[in-house]
Amino acid sequence: MASFHVVRVRVSWTALLALAHFIYLLAGATIFRILEREAENYNRNHFLMEKLNFLANYTCLDGDALEYFVKVILYAKKNGVNPSGNSTNPSNWDFSSSFFFASTVITTIGYGNLSPSTVSGQVFCVFYAFCGIPLNLAFFKQLGKCFTIHLGRLEKGLVSVVPHKQAFEAVAASLFFIAGTFLFLVIPPLLFSYVEGWTYGEGFYFAFITLSTIGFGDYVVGTNPGKTYIYLYRSVAGIWIIFGLAWLALIFNMAASIMEHVLDQTYPSLRKQREAENMPSSEIEATSKI
Repeated sequence: MASFHVVRVRVSWTALLALAHFIYLLAGATIFRILEREAENYNRNHFLMEKLNFLANYTCLDGDALEYFVKVILYAKKNGVNPSGNSTNPSNWDFSSSFFFASTVITTIGYGNLSPSTVSGQVFCVFYAFCGIPLNLAFFKQLGKCFTIHLGRLEKGLVSVVPHKQAFEAVAASLFFIAGTFLFLVIPPLLFSYVEGWTYGEGFYFAFITLSTIGFGDYVVGTNPGKTYIYLYRSVAGIWIIFGLAWLALIFNMAASIMEHVLDQTYPSLRKQREAENMPSSEIEATSKI
């Protein structure tokens, strides 16, 4: 009779993460294509029909003149000038707006709706980001330490109520998550909805896309030419971004740690493999000799 032998294959933790990362990207690309492709085709066809109707109604214009005017509008939009409204539109470079832009630079959000148009401004932006991004990371690191200190104080206050360490950690993490969610993701969209005229869903979408540093630029506060904003509105939004980023970064780190812990409990061999990959080569040689 033929004998079968089970062959154990040692799988690299890095390879598993790379595979999961690639599969996640493929799944996201497929779902986004399904959800957005039809709407894109509709919007494109609608725009073409509007152009044809415009030319039919205004016979004094020809196709080339209309295309040139569209390019002028796109150029204005690219340089931060809102083509709707008139010359009384609020400035993109008053102090409040400039403060908001500076915060999006050092936090690497980069909405893309506004950027320096002068050579001197572009050069300064490069050096400003080069020095500001490390400073911002150091500030986030210090904020993380402050959050940890406050969690430690919370532990002392709850130790009599929750005697077990693991139970306390779960309670503290839950309180930290819930409090931050209300402070940075639930309450601010109410303000954005009121001031900007967005729905609550749009405000929540803007808040998360901003604090996760994705920053598509489809929704940006303080850019509606038909509204009059409080002078410090965008500056306050910039401060909200900085502290909200620090909170969400800690949440993401906690989520990654939880995922690793679950995998360690489910597949103990993966934990040993990950520790071996993260171990310095000198320690690996010493361990192998032992």
